This record gives sequence, C-alpha cells and structure tokens, in this order.
Amino acid sequence: MDVMEHEQTGPWEGVLVTPAGGSDIGVLVLAGSSGRIDRERARILARQGMTALSIRWFGGPGQSPGICEIPLETFVTAIDSLRANGAERIGVLGVSKGAEAAMLTAVHDPRVDVVIALSPTSRVWGNVGPGRDGVQRPWRSSWTWRGQALPFVPLDDSWTAAEPRGGPVAIRGWYELSERTFAHMLPPAEIPVDTARADLLLVAGGDDAMWPSLPFAEQLARRRHASGSPVRLIARHDAGHRPRLPGESPLPASPRFLYGGTPEADALLGAAAWPHILGLLREEG
Repeated sequence: MDVMEHEQTGPWEGVLVTPAGGSDIGVLVLAGSSGRIDRERARILARQGMTALSIRWFGGPGQSPGICEIPLETFVTAIDSLRANGAERIGVLGVSKGAEAAMLTAVHDPRVDVVIALSPTSRVWGNVGPGRDGVQRPWRSSWTWRGQALPFVPLDDSWTAAEPRGGPVAIRGWYELSERTFAHMLPPAEIPVDTARADLLLVAGGDDAMWPSLPFAEQLARRRHASGSPVRLIARHDAGHRPRLPGESPLPASPRFLYGGTPEADALLGAAAWPHILGLLREEG
C-alpha cells in the first residue's frame, strides 16, 4: 500500500504516515527511553491501512531532556492531531517507558480505544534522566497530569550491576531491588488499567534484562481480569525487551545496556503479537 509521510515540527517533532486513501484508524507510536521517532514502525502500520503518528515526547526542542515529569497532555495533543486527520478509532502503541505512557494516557483520555503495551511496566517509576531544570536527583515522577506529579516508585541507588565495569549492563535487578526497598510505595504507583475503557494488549518477554516486563504484564492482566475488562497477553519466555514486528529491522546491540532475548526470539514474539495488534486496531474481535 502506498503511504505518504508528513514531517511534524510542532508542538513536537514527529512524523505522520498516512495511507494514500486516508484511514479512520489512527495509531500513536511511542518509543521508549531512546526518545527516538519510530519511523519504521509508523510506516509498517500505515502500510496496513492506518494513519500512524510517531512523536519525540522528550529530548526535543522545548521539552524535558529526560523522562522527568512529562505531561501526559503531550500524548492527548497527539491524539487530537490524529482525530484532526480523520481518525475515529484511536490506538496507542508504546514500548517500555512508551508503554507506561500509553497506558496512563488511556487512563486519563477515554478517546483511546486500544492500547498495545510492548515490554510494559505495571506501575509508575521515577525519572530517567533530568527534568527541565537539569536536576536528576532526588527522584521525581516520570509523569504529570494537569500539573500534578503522579505517584511513583523511586530506584534504590544502592544497587550495583553484576556485569564488569565499562560494558553493557542488565538493570532488571535494579527494578526488582527497588520493588522490595520501596514496597510501601507500590500501591499508589500502580497504573490503574482497570479504569481505562480501552482494550489492552500486552506483549512481553520472559528474558527481558531491562525490567521484569513479563511479571509486570501478568500483574496488569490480573488487574484487568479482576475488573472484568478485556485484556490479552502474548509472551515468549526466551524473548527480551525489544520485540520486533514483521517487517522491522533487527536492532543493534547497545554499548550501555543488555536487553535479554535473542534477535530470533524477539522477532518470533513480535510475529505472534502482530495478528492480535492488527485485529484490535481494526476492531475485528
């Protein structure tokens, strides 16, 4: 399918990719802590007949340099843009911190019909990097809504990596330690996905080395089941933090982080999730 790309320069940097004939399905595509505009993922969705918008939601002009007290209104404005481009059914597809943002956006904006959370967390965590003031510590929430910081879980600064210094590290243990250290802070920081009207699809790998996304996804699924809300969980125990959808390029290794899984397992997880992603976005049941 032929698609057209439109560069976005305000209120954020981004790219809007539309099928040649337009679409009444709109998908907001959110990368994780890389902060990148995920053009490839937006193009793949547009080739499936959907309008896809991927934005830089931090680190751009006028934005916080880190994931620190990011206004959820950032994503509400992106949904406004999709609606203005003819979308009637709205999906938000996010990975990692982008999945955190996607679920929280659906909690606060009832126009979201579908959330696809790849490698999700079940709770709000502290900031990744500094806020607009350049200050990284003490810990602050990753998100705000209507000017108020959301309750969050900080990270325990006593954690040390098991890997040799100077090479990539697995930080999953940092999150697991922080859950134990700050157990009293977990309940108010839980993402209340049970209150969102959107359908929820969770995609997670059991070998995720960044954070325990499969246990997090299972917690989210239990929360949805308890409220009688629809949820699907697609998992592979050998996949890592970066599932890849059909047609996407493998991601290079990072000099800073270990992500777990293998390129093969990550691609198989993405392939298993793909028909469910398309079915939910198209409202095919």
